[in-house]
Amino acid sequence: MAEGVWLLAGDIKGAMNVYFIEGPDGEIVQFDAGTSGMTKENRRVIEEFGGIDRVVLGHAHADHRGTAPGLGVPVYCHPDEVADAVSDASIAPYMNLKELEFAPVRWIYPFLLRRWDGGPVEIAGTVEEGDDVAGFKVIHFPGHAPGLIGLWRESDRVALVSDTVYFVDSARMRPLPEGEASVPHPAWAWNHQQAKESVRKLAALRPKVVAAGHEHPLRGDDLTDVFLAAADKY
Repeated sequence: MAEGVWLLAGDIKGAMNVYFIEGPDGEIVQFDAGTSGMTKENRRVIEEFGGIDRVVLGHAHADHRGTAPGLGVPVYCHPDEVADAVSDASIAPYMNLKELEFAPVRWIYPFLLRRWDGGPVEIAGTVEEGDDVAGFKVIHFPGHAPGLIGLWRESDRVALVSDTVYFVDSARMRPLPEGEASVPHPAWAWNHQQAKESVRKLAALRPKVVAAGHEHPLRGDDLTDVFLAAADKY
């Protein structure tokens, strides 16, 4: 999907994303870990690479840590995400699914989160804002989760951002219109106002490619207005 970056999409409608990055020094990193149902395919891709060096979690929600316990690869995350990564809870303690407007969606998500989850993850180390990961710079985007991070490559303005933004409407379980983005719904948020600020922080980078945790990457010469508009949703 970009120079030295590959996307593995899987699970429901192929909307769960795992990224692989080959750095300038040959380091191969997996960013995010999708859902437990993607583990077999995730292992196959790792074998095609001849092994990888580490997994870096964008955050520790069930649909982003799912394959991590089953890969046999060291796993890293932001320090503020360690507690949730090592927890056996499929639903983070700050989530309030009662805020979801549609009853069928409220009812199905607890089942889905348990299905997607691979369980507690052993964390081998941490990464923080400014650290280098396979030629990308770590950016802290707190809000949706306390330790949510993205990876930013200035040379071609590529951002891998996990759930900093959504290209899906999680309250209705459907994609957003083409070219639109939103802040994740408040039901999922550790701090919803901070999540909005993190989307504005992303906009300030003026990215040309933004690859999120769900759906296809968004591309454009200047995506600033898309993300500034997204920060005002919800």
